[in-house]
Amino acid sequence: MNQQTIDVLGYQEILQEVGSFAITERAKNSIEGMRPTTNKKSIEHALNEVHEALQIMKISASVPIHTLNDMEQYIEQAKKGLYIRADQFTRVLSFLDHCNKLKRFMKDKQYAAPTIHLYAESIGDLNELEAELTRCLKHGQVDDYATKELSTVRKQLSIQLAKVKDRAQTMVKSKTFAPYLQEATVSERNGRYVFAVKREYRSKVKGTVIDSSASGATVFMEPKELEEMQESIEYLRIAEEHEVEKILYELTEKFLEQELAISIAMDTMHHYDVIFAKAKYSVSIDGERPMLNEDYIIHLKGARHPMLKGNAVPLSIQFGENDRALVITGPNTGGKTVTLKTIGLLTMMAQTGLYIPAEKGSSLHLFDRIYVDIGDGQSIEANLSTFSSRLLNIIDILKKTDNQSLVLLDELGSGTDPSEGMALAIVILEQLFEKGGTLFATTHYSEMKDFADRKEGFVNGSMEFDLETLRPTYRLLLGQSGKSQAFDIALKLGLHPQLIRKAQDISNKGEQSTIHTSSEVDLKDLHYVQQITTNKYARKTKQHKEVIEEKVAQFDRGDNVTITATNETGIVYKGPDSNGNYIVQVKGEKKAFNHKRLQLHIKGSELYPENYDYDIIFKSKTYRKVKKQLNRKHVKGLSLEDEE
Repeated sequence: MNQQTIDVLGYQEILQEVGSFAITERAKNSIEGMRPTTNKKSIEHALNEVHEALQIMKISASVPIHTLNDMEQYIEQAKKGLYIRADQFTRVLSFLDHCNKLKRFMKDKQYAAPTIHLYAESIGDLNELEAELTRCLKHGQVDDYATKELSTVRKQLSIQLAKVKDRAQTMVKSKTFAPYLQEATVSERNGRYVFAVKREYRSKVKGTVIDSSASGATVFMEPKELEEMQESIEYLRIAEEHEVEKILYELTEKFLEQELAISIAMDTMHHYDVIFAKAKYSVSIDGERPMLNEDYIIHLKGARHPMLKGNAVPLSIQFGENDRALVITGPNTGGKTVTLKTIGLLTMMAQTGLYIPAEKGSSLHLFDRIYVDIGDGQSIEANLSTFSSRLLNIIDILKKTDNQSLVLLDELGSGTDPSEGMALAIVILEQLFEKGGTLFATTHYSEMKDFADRKEGFVNGSMEFDLETLRPTYRLLLGQSGKSQAFDIALKLGLHPQLIRKAQDISNKGEQSTIHTSSEVDLKDLHYVQQITTNKYARKTKQHKEVIEEKVAQFDRGDNVTITATNETGIVYKGPDSNGNYIVQVKGEKKAFNHKRLQLHIKGSELYPENYDYDIIFKSKTYRKVKKQLNRKHVKGLSLEDEE
């Protein structure tokens, strides 16, 4: 999947949300680095892991997973020849304890998780290391009884400290020092016992000044007699420190001896963390396990865009059995763009081994590639630079699309002249279809609806609009194209029915209005309507005694032309006749126009490839099927009636 698809569909945001359920930073990074795959066996295995994790969570949601960052740091630290400190070994002990808890936790989960419960068995026996660490450490420090040597040193140190303290207490109360002290107490500065001596008497006391008060009136002195005793204490402290380091080095060595087993335990812990993060995310979106197929079927039941949470309107679609391209129409903000993103995003999620927010039984094809061209989708205006950048993207998609590609195109051809945009949109869709892509495209162009009706393998769809509330329902309806709701909305809002009939007559070029209303119109209203709808442009007829030869404009079949009177576009079906009239297909209907009323817009040779079968444009699906049958062999009772 290319980066643009990931960005536009919001796939990375989904992974970040899944990662937020992970305990370890390593698992978060692994989840955010996941990408869709086409390996069906691998995906099914990942989905099965999530299923089993969900079964375990029904029994107990408290899975004993430990953070791994510290462990990775300690391994690197030990490899550099540095010992692991006593407080750090406390974290190691916690990890080893969680390893044992995880093994015990999974031991009786075989019936619920026959596959993933076995992963815990890969954690080796680390009990010996755990026991040695427990013996040597206590309250984050090396225990006195870690070794005999340490025990001996600490006992001697304790005795010496007690002697110094007792001697200091005796001295501070003696008459020798009492006259020079601010107070008859022994205090401690930098690990040494000192007396509080009045500044003016500092020369009377033999010893070393260790500190002074803030005011400077008192100095804290260590008497000479205590200094000599303190020196023996310092030697003992150095011996203690040396012995502690020796013990920590030995423990670090034992830790490194178990590096492989610890690494396997960390990998196992990490894998469980990823699996249960997926499972917890599935619960948060009320997800279900998607079915996977390789038959180009996209069957979503009650699917919801995962980022919309409770605001999403369920999407149901069954597509791919007979068609490979869906053209979706509907009003702005009607949900067309969200529909495209939901289909694309849920496909990517399924191929990543994630549950999707849809009902059970939803099935998705495994696509090698997903290409998207989705702009703002809600903007009314689009400037040239936007059109150009999107066209460059579409050209790239045209180059790369094949029969294993899902292509999502939003408002194809928008941002430029409508007639030109429509023509480009049709040509692009045809080319993508010919290359085998599975297509979903949204549009406002009515010509594209007609094109989808005629083209084999295409089907129309629309976003439903509720005329009662004058709001879109955001529901996708397959097999029908969306129509403009302008007349129905105008009637609903109170515009005079006769004005609506007039507007519809203009739209249908004089055809009988199809709008029905029970509203009553009084004679005064009708008289007014007749006045404003009078045709001011009566046709003038002249009889000519002479035939004036005119130069008839030449158009070829398939040329895209503009009807100058209405500024509509159509496609030349045949002509000209002796009077210079052409038959032009406009909005699916064939009508006659004099060459004077037609202006070339785009040559058919530029729109369609050489030897293009124009029956796809001008004939119905039924006509083409009958013709195809008769071309193969004679079918008794089957005849072909031309369609004009």
